[in-house]
Amino acid sequence: MNRFLYLIAGILLLFASCKKADYQKVTDDPELYRVTVKKLNDIVLENNFPPVIASRNYAYANVAAYEVIAAGNPKHFRSLAGQIKHLSPTPKPAKDQEIDFPFASLLAFCSVGNTVTFPEGSMSVYIDDLKQKAKDAGMPSAVFDNTVAYADSVAKHIMMWSKADNYAQTRSASKYTVNRKDGRWIPTPPMYAQALEPHWGEIRPMVLDSASQIPAPEAPPYNMTDKNGTFYKAVMEVKALGDSLNKEQRHMADFWDDNAFKLNVIGHASFATKKFSPGGHWMNIAGEGSRIAKADFGTTVAAYTETSIALFDAFINCWYVKYKANSVRPETVITKLIDPDWRPYIQTPPFPEYISGHAVISAAAAEVLTHDFGDNVAYTDSSESEFGIEPRKFPSFRAAAQEAALSRVYGGIHYKNACIVGSMNGRRIGQLINQRLQLKIK
Repeated sequence: MNRFLYLIAGILLLFASCKKADYQKVTDDPELYRVTVKKLNDIVLENNFPPVIASRNYAYANVAAYEVIAAGNPKHFRSLAGQIKHLSPTPKPAKDQEIDFPFASLLAFCSVGNTVTFPEGSMSVYIDDLKQKAKDAGMPSAVFDNTVAYADSVAKHIMMWSKADNYAQTRSASKYTVNRKDGRWIPTPPMYAQALEPHWGEIRPMVLDSASQIPAPEAPPYNMTDKNGTFYKAVMEVKALGDSLNKEQRHMADFWDDNAFKLNVIGHASFATKKFSPGGHWMNIAGEGSRIAKADFGTTVAAYTETSIALFDAFINCWYVKYKANSVRPETVITKLIDPDWRPYIQTPPFPEYISGHAVISAAAAEVLTHDFGDNVAYTDSSESEFGIEPRKFPSFRAAAQEAALSRVYGGIHYKNACIVGSMNGRRIGQLINQRLQLKIK
């Protein structure tokens, strides 16, 4: 009889251990994290989040996920608390509770994503699917409950921290007054939309000490009377390129367009089309980098987190420079003084020209990804395939960032100098983040 009881106990123990291994395989999969980030990316796209706000969504959600990973594996990952000066220590898990930290990381990401996007609760169905996935794989109920509770505590901590970043205050800040003096930005066709997020430079950065920490030189002064002057030549360069784009240049412009809301006007009819925001595009690239590197779950979360922080701080710095410079777009100058029928290849976005946002955020993200996965990491970017745009191949993240910057000149919406300076600023931001944030413990 005793032998029979021992046999039954052994079978039950084996079954339990198999179920545990099964659910760990379900949750501890970096591809599942990539899919989860993409889910938030899709929600951001569907709900027309402007690029700067989208970067905030990605940053806080990834930070929440990372803090869970750091708590669960403190020998290999260092908390961001203390590295980001204004982030207080994240709640620690109880020592006597078993927690599935990868699963908690996914839930914390989704919980924050659920809160910072609108309509609030957009990720609820996906969260339910994740929970069911864990249950179906045999996660013990005690582990499940502990994991959900811990994920909630971290998400609440990060959301409380987010409320002090000045975002709410900028919602009711004074409206931007358009200055119609020559050389200043004014709304452009076809939407003639008002200035987008003119107070974004007042948002609290995560790593930068302030929005102005990385300065940019003054933009070349407006002067369309001196045909040998820097500004006049820059305008004519944009027009000449726009008038003679080849297939490759058009592909570059389309590939990096990343217009979250493009208004298409045909006769009296108009309709909108959407693509990933620039930050969303680089979230996809971060995922591809982790896939190529065969990074484990924690390293994948860390890479997304550093990239999202780089994007967030880069947008803050860029928007500070943009609204300080308040520079006119090429389209405005060309249609007023040279050719009233001229249009850029891609649609001009509703904010000042100098410096290029794509250049800044791309260079910052590329520096972080190069730091994480190495230089000369060749990859194929198929992010835009779902919008009918052919993939592009790149020999490195930095090469992709350089092309992203140049594409804005081909698109007809930036002078080349804004892209050159923007890239320099972005590199400096990325390098600063690499210096100040030490996520992995070697």
